[in-house]
Amino acid sequence: MRLLVATTNQNKVREIRQILDGLPVEVATLDEWPGLEAPEETGCTFEENARAKALYYAAATGELTVAEDSGLAIDALDGMPGVESARFGGANTSYPDKFALIYEALRAKGSLESSARFVCALVLAKGDRVLFETRGIVEGRIAREPQGDGGFGYDPIFFYPPYGLTLAEAGDLKAAVSHRGKAFRALGAFLRSQR
Repeated sequence: MRLLVATTNQNKVREIRQILDGLPVEVATLDEWPGLEAPEETGCTFEENARAKALYYAAATGELTVAEDSGLAIDALDGMPGVESARFGGANTSYPDKFALIYEALRAKGSLESSARFVCALVLAKGDRVLFETRGIVEGRIAREPQGDGGFGYDPIFFYPPYGLTLAEAGDLKAAVSHRGKAFRALGAFLRSQR
């Protein structure tokens, strides 16, 4: 079975391939369609954006397509950066600069160690039909300062209490608890059930 994972983010692709390892799927990525424009992400929820991306790429490529939209939601910041996680502070803002903006906003609220969660909404589509949807969440809090150089994105500032580590420090343990790990394992179970 061939599965288009609708991303060019190699960090995500590596994680997803690891999670789906053992399934009889050939993973393709958007790198095979270099001229294909990305759709605008205008949804108000992770689910709306994931659905729009999955249906768009499935129609454009004719492939069985999985798309996800994910991000960090911080309670003290009313769920920010949320669906704007990748674009927070501007499309070209580095993650260390995004961290600085988050810590500045948290200091202004007096909530440096706010509870937070990573959310991953995942949608599988073929043609113009949604075949499967799920959501993975991991609960934690914002670390007092960035820690660790593993993982990617917001992992250095996301502290996962059961491990006593940020996800950037968790190494191979991350996939067992991560939002993306949960969502893609649910997808794996769905794909197995369809065989």
